[in-house]
Amino acid sequence: MVPPESALLSMATRAKSSPAFTLSLVALAAAAAVTPFFFFGNASGHDIQFHLASWMDVAGQWREGILYPRWAEWADWGFGEPRFIFYPPVSWLVGAALGSLLPWSAAPGAYIWLALVVAGMAMWKLGKGLLPAPQATAAAVFFAVNPYNLAIVYFRSDFAELLAVAFLPLLLWAAWKVIRGEWRCVPHLAVVFAIIWLCNAPEGVISTYALALLLLADCIRQRRPQPLLLGATAMVAGFGLAAFYVVPAAWERPWVQISQALTANLRPEQNFLFTHSNDAEFQLFNWKVSAIALGMMVLTGVAALVAGRRRREFGEMWWMLLALGVASALVMIRPSAVLWRYLPELAFLQFPWRWLGPLAVAFAFFAAAAISTLQPRGKVRLATGALLAAIGMAGVLIATSTWWNSDDASFLVGEIRSGHGYEGVDEYEPLGSDRYELPGATPDAVEVPTVPPTLPIGILDFSARKIATASGVKLDIKQWSGERKVFSAETAEPVTLAVRLLNYPAWEVRVDGADVQPESAEMTAQMLLPLEPGNHRVEFFFRRTWDRTAGDAISLVSAAGLLGAAAISRRRKSSTAARGA
Repeated sequence: MVPPESALLSMATRAKSSPAFTLSLVALAAAAAVTPFFFFGNASGHDIQFHLASWMDVAGQWREGILYPRWAEWADWGFGEPRFIFYPPVSWLVGAALGSLLPWSAAPGAYIWLALVVAGMAMWKLGKGLLPAPQATAAAVFFAVNPYNLAIVYFRSDFAELLAVAFLPLLLWAAWKVIRGEWRCVPHLAVVFAIIWLCNAPEGVISTYALALLLLADCIRQRRPQPLLLGATAMVAGFGLAAFYVVPAAWERPWVQISQALTANLRPEQNFLFTHSNDAEFQLFNWKVSAIALGMMVLTGVAALVAGRRRREFGEMWWMLLALGVASALVMIRPSAVLWRYLPELAFLQFPWRWLGPLAVAFAFFAAAAISTLQPRGKVRLATGALLAAIGMAGVLIATSTWWNSDDASFLVGEIRSGHGYEGVDEYEPLGSDRYELPGATPDAVEVPTVPPTLPIGILDFSARKIATASGVKLDIKQWSGERKVFSAETAEPVTLAVRLLNYPAWEVRVDGADVQPESAEMTAQMLLPLEPGNHRVEFFFRRTWDRTAGDAISLVSAAGLLGAAAISRRRKSSTAARGA
């Protein structure tokens, strides 16, 4: 799903080093990638409802005055979950912004187009100065619409990973500068490293291991510690910038069932290339991704061999991309199982083929570099056209074997507007919660339920041990928003209120101004609040925990330190230029 190769090729042969020209080509390629959306609706990949629901929830909380949500208000059919503490913020902030400006059905296509444009321009930044101008532009297009990106778009709808992968070329560019001893680029590396972590945690883990590998390998190659020290400084600063997300996500992890992320077919050992499984649908998808991986590996290897004659011109970048490509290929096959078992946090990638993101960077660069070695110009055109045709064919095959559905957005809009809410995810459930046991749970719903939503407040019927309508209790709900719920309750007898809310440690509960400790319902962890006879004012606040405050402070200090370092670097550069003049 790329522009006709003849059109791209004729323009690429006239390419200059202008970023505007490259941007126009990349934008055209990205537009071609989403063109089917105009005819068939949205590609309904594995994660599309998760992301769309998050975007809609965030946009709704913006209207409530909550600028940076932490609690997903409508998850788990209105009982909520701490999704936005654990899922990195960039994708759901960008998606919510697009959905606030465009119809929700158009937001995925707009997001994909934007992410692919960012990917292409990031790759152009990496190739500029190392490749001839036409090939730097070609590399940008190759990377923007590389087969793995298209698989994310059409098969998976993992919008967060798509955006994180887009920044990988910038990570390599900044790492290359640091390895060459340009300490002024340490802030650049820190910022890009932080952005990737704030886009997608699995890609954050990949970028951490990839960067550590490249820095350590170059340190050994040069037999000096400077690259490793500078790179480690950048990584620490990057973690500092992202601390407002990383610290709460790490500290509060014991409060949720995060291990559920590695159940069923989600473990790395079940997702190596060309796996075998009793689940035919699962195996079919794995083999589709495996075919993409094999094709990219072969093309990258051939291109690296052809471009090898120019490796001295590329210097450290050649070895960096070669090491990254080889490492990415190796961790996708079964012999690497020991690494997935013992390296910290690596297992939470779930799918070894996620390393196709870094491999795609090597693929695009080596392909463009190999083409640049060809003479005369006719061979350059032929090779570029052939590769674009291969990518286009891969895109057509991927797009025609996915599931198209124009109803995902409208279904979720209806779920939220009706007050029913949408399905949550296992790993973000508070401890003790089984969301399928919650009142009003409709895990297999394919259309908006016509039944009334669960009431915000019921009572626990001790005789039947079930939640019943709060009859006999006079309720006056004054506020019911994402992070604050206030109501008054008048009862003549002792009752236990069952609130439409899951019990999570960050919720602070006050009855008549005094802090109280709520209870949890068996199986569901629904919030239970005992009340004595009388008229009571009840308040629920999603409080700022100490880890959130600490994370915010670390991020502010890190940002101030990097700004200061950048200012000092700029001042020294100006002084050096003045002395030279």
